[in-house]
Amino acid sequence: MDFDLIVRGGTLPDGRIADIGIIGETIAAIEPELSVTAGTAVDARGNLVSPPFVDPHFHMDATLSYGIPRINASGTLLEGIALWGELKPLLTHEAVRDRALAYCDWAVSMGLLAIRTHVDVCDDRLLAVEALLDVKKTISPYIDLQLVAFPQDGFYRSPTARQNTIRALDMGVDIVGGIPHFERTMADGTRSVTELCEIAAARGLMVDLHCDETDDPLSRHIEQLAYETQRLGLQGKVAGSHLTSMHSMDNYYVSKLLPLIAEAGVSAIPNPLINIMLQGRHDSFPKRRGMTRVKEMLALGIRVGWGQDCVLDPWYSLGTADMLDVAFMGLHVAQMSSPADMARCFDMVTNVNAAIMGLDHFGLAVGKRASLVILDAGNPIEALRLRAERICVIARGKVVAERTRQDTRLSIDGRPVMVNRRHKTA
Repeated sequence: MDFDLIVRGGTLPDGRIADIGIIGETIAAIEPELSVTAGTAVDARGNLVSPPFVDPHFHMDATLSYGIPRINASGTLLEGIALWGELKPLLTHEAVRDRALAYCDWAVSMGLLAIRTHVDVCDDRLLAVEALLDVKKTISPYIDLQLVAFPQDGFYRSPTARQNTIRALDMGVDIVGGIPHFERTMADGTRSVTELCEIAAARGLMVDLHCDETDDPLSRHIEQLAYETQRLGLQGKVAGSHLTSMHSMDNYYVSKLLPLIAEAGVSAIPNPLINIMLQGRHDSFPKRRGMTRVKEMLALGIRVGWGQDCVLDPWYSLGTADMLDVAFMGLHVAQMSSPADMARCFDMVTNVNAAIMGLDHFGLAVGKRASLVILDAGNPIEALRLRAERICVIARGKVVAERTRQDTRLSIDGRPVMVNRRHKTA
């Protein structure tokens, strides 16, 4: 068998060293050694070969808008929402599209080849929806982009949000979103969860709700989301994003809640960079950090992935499209420090996030799409420790990004001339 591209001698996340043979857009072989020719060969010896990175929670309509029309002075969630309200009337189709495409260039350079983005539908123009549908088409040769119809000002609280959510879905938006904790009352939030899930079930769509992104321990819309998931037969198609109120909930209630989430097959998407930045703002000390109960969820078999959420926008002033940054922060805040837990954090930003998004074609296996990343690291834990450079990114069987190793030259008597921070074990 001849291949269009062979990745030679890379170390897979499970520790195997293998060649990967690619024909067209598909992985055709993974073997210890492929003694055949290829149109192109990429030398991955000594480096980690990984599935692509996947981000299941982002806001692409706002990305790279930091400072427009002003900066979030307090750094709080509520000021960010107010600032987004000031920015929305200033948006143009071209500006949203161009910023999104620039971010996607960053994403490709970082091996981030699938993104789920929430797009605000509370602007009656649905300008951002149209712009991101254009972006989705443009980047489809190298990035899988899912759009979530997100009534950011509240499905009931915003007068036209309900009809705009339906309009956005009719335009081709993929997933039903919501923000129940932002409705005027807890009862309205509960009703919104029910109706949004019913809309998704009627259309055969997935659901991804901003759920309980608050320090309020009485914000318990995830319970309703788990109930509706089972009632409507949506198991495996529903995610609750953020879930920060669980940080503050009574332990006895959580002991009931988590098994319900597991039974319903609802996924959880915490966003560690932004959650720890925005939550706990009313606290003095001890200060809550707004991270949901990740390890407890994992222990019950709940599918948990890490999300990026924001980069350079009204809510977050940093970010580089690096999902290793996200996982690195997540493992610290969730105290996932054992070797198995750290390796799991790497898996969460690759394979687990792909599963949450329903991307069955992602993964390092024969027959899967030939999208992968070569990292300047020996294993997944080292990749997290270093936030390793992406030496090569392959999307659908084509090399789409490359860079050289960034070793440092030293001028110190008696010490090596070149140094990097990889750890060489005996």
